[in-house]
Amino acid sequence: MLLIEDYPYANDGLLLWSAIRNWVESYVQLYYPDAGTVQSDEELQGWYHETVHVGHADLRHEPWWPPLATPEDLASILTTLIWLASAQHAALNFGQYPLGGYVPNRPPLMRRLLPDSERDAADYAGFLADPHRFFLNAMPGVLEATKFMAVVDTLSTHSPDEEYLGEGRDEPWTGDDDAVAAHHMFAADVRRAEETIERRNADHGRRNRCGAGVLPYELLAPSSPPGVTCRGVPNSISI
Repeated sequence: MLLIEDYPYANDGLLLWSAIRNWVESYVQLYYPDAGTVQSDEELQGWYHETVHVGHADLRHEPWWPPLATPEDLASILTTLIWLASAQHAALNFGQYPLGGYVPNRPPLMRRLLPDSERDAADYAGFLADPHRFFLNAMPGVLEATKFMAVVDTLSTHSPDEEYLGEGRDEPWTGDDDAVAAHHMFAADVRRAEETIERRNADHGRRNRCGAGVLPYELLAPSSPPGVTCRGVPNSISI
C-alpha cells in the first residue's frame, strides 16, 4: 500500500514489476523446480560468483548480497536485473529531453560563479538586485547549449527497431511450448498494464498526471513510437 495515493512512478512501476516477476517465476520454475537444481548448476553458480566477487569486488563482503540457493532466489535476482535494465532505465532515460531540452531548466555548465559578498561586493550587490539577469548571463553560450541539446535528444530517442517488454518475435525463440505460453501470459499482463496507465493518465482526479500544465506520466508506458517521446519500456534483457 503506497502512502501517496497517486505517485506515478511507483503506481505504474508496480504494474510492470508484478508482470516481470510473474513471468520470471513461471520461466524459472520450468527449468529449476527445486533448490537442488539451482545449487547444482555450476554455470549458474559461477555466473553469480563472478558477478559478486569480480564485477563488484569492492563490495563482495557486504552482508546484503542475496543468496542464490533456491528457485525463489534466482527469480528475485533476475526480476531485479530485468527491472533495472528495462522499466527503471526507461523512467530515468526517456524523460530527459522534455526537461533538459530547454537548457535553462538543466544547464550543462554555468560560466560564472556566485559572487562572494566580501571579495566581490559590487557583483554580489548586482546579483542580489537582479538574480534572474545574473542567472541568464551565466548560462552557456549557443554552441555549448546546442551540443547539450543534441546529446540529450540522442539519449532520449527511441530507435525505430526498438523492442519492448512483452512484444512477440517473428520467429520462435524456444521450442518449449510451456515457456512460450508463459511469455504469452506476460505479454497479456504488459498490455493490461499499458491500458491501466492510459486510464490513469486520462483521470482528471489524478493531479500528478492530468490537468492544466501537467504532462501525463508515460515514462513507464510499455510501448512507444520512434523518436523523442516520454513513452516506452525497452526489452533490454531477454530470458
